[in-house]
Parts: sequence; C-alpha cells; structure tokens
Amino acid sequence: MTDPVIRWRERVGGAVLLDGFHALKHALRFGAQVPVAVTTDRRAALALADELAGDVRDTLDALLTEVPQETYASLVPRPHPTGVAALAVRPSREANLRALAHTPRTAPIVVLDNPRNLGNAGAVIRLAAGFGATGVVTTGTLDPWHPTVVRGGAGLHFATAVERLEVEELPAGPLFALDPEGDDIRGTKLPDDAVLAFGSERSGLSAELRARADHLLALPMRPQVSSYNLATSVAMTLYHWSATGGAPTASQPS
Repeated sequence: MTDPVIRWRERVGGAVLLDGFHALKHALRFGAQVPVAVTTDRRAALALADELAGDVRDTLDALLTEVPQETYASLVPRPHPTGVAALAVRPSREANLRALAHTPRTAPIVVLDNPRNLGNAGAVIRLAAGFGATGVVTTGTLDPWHPTVVRGGAGLHFATAVERLEVEELPAGPLFALDPEGDDIRGTKLPDDAVLAFGSERSGLSAELRARADHLLALPMRPQVSSYNLATSVAMTLYHWSATGGAPTASQPS
C-alpha cells in the first residue's frame, strides 16, 4: 500500500480536511469518499468507534493508518485532541445544486446572508444536518467549505447540501427572512419548502436579500437584549418549523 503521507500530499490540494474522529465518523455515515485517514493511536481510535460509532467501525478499521505524532502534526494546521485526521472528496457543486433545486422539498433551506464567522457557519451546518434541512447556502465571501467551517460542522457537510450562491441564484420557494422588524414567528407556520434567511452577525440582512423576502419574521426576545447568536437563531427557527409540522428523522447513533 502507498505510504499514507504520500497519498495525503497527493490529494490535500482539492480535498476536504476532516479534523478529528467525530468529523470522520459523520462524513463516513453520510457517504463521503475518504481516500486517506491517519491517527496517532489506532487502538484508541477504534475504541472510540466501538463506543460511539459501531456502524462505521469496520470501515474505520480498514481505513485508519497509524502515524507518529510528529507526522500527524505536520499534516494538519491544528492537531485535534482525538489525534485523527482524514481527507475526503468534496461533493460536486452540480450534485449540491440539483439537491437544492429539487422540488417538492420536504425540509427548508437555510440561507446565511454574508456571514462573517467561520465557527458560526459550521455550527449552523451541524444544526441543519440535525434537523434534516435540505441544505445550507451562504452568500458573500465566506467559503462554507473552509476547514474551520468543516471543523465547526463536525463533518456534517456531507449530510446536507452546502454551497455558496448569489442572492439572485437562491433556490425557489417562499423566502422567510429573520429580522427584528418582522412579525412574531410564533404566529407563522413555516412550510417545508421554505427558504429561511439569516443576516450576518454584524450588519443583519443585506438590502438585496431583504428586498427579495416574501415575509419578515422576528424571534421572541426580551426588550433591551440586542440579538441572538446566529446559530441560536437558526436553531430556534428550525425548531419552530419542526414543532409546527416538519420534523427530523428518527434519531441516529452519536
């Protein structure tokens, strides 16, 4: 077998870095192609699999190669406490766009309008995957497949369609934009084909997206509290959708 470091060096340019055991576990569960995976402690990684990911344990057993700590540290920008890292093939943009455009939809699409914080974007993708959302779309300059976003999403980019689009390219469907001036969300039933838009952490909705919105909705908030964290806002909105008709699929392993 080819040396894992050689395979890593050959593929790292266009691959998705799966940083840590949990990111690799989730990516495998949702069908990611993983050509190379390394660990500093194969026995410990497989023990984690026995405890938390029995469904992909055999796959991990065949995939993981143990390397010295120094080698592992040379491959990743920020070593993960689990001492596991892998490279995955990024899903094709065409396939993601087909998934986002497919109708009828059974779950909303989340739009992050010009987000700024990589960690927040990752947390939103993890939420969207948990609720079974059709996908997460970002506008603006943030790359939703940046390694820090993938780390924040715990590898769950492979469980939903994640792409960057212009506002005019957003998928069809009634667009509900979250805004402090909107109607109380508790009076609205969100349809399964909703496009749910959230403004940036710093400046809120862009004028372009606000103009396109069919409905402005506000989350309940105590007076004099400025705002919620972006991921919290998305969680509250997706929960409202699930509680008023939509619902995630049955629970899966950890």
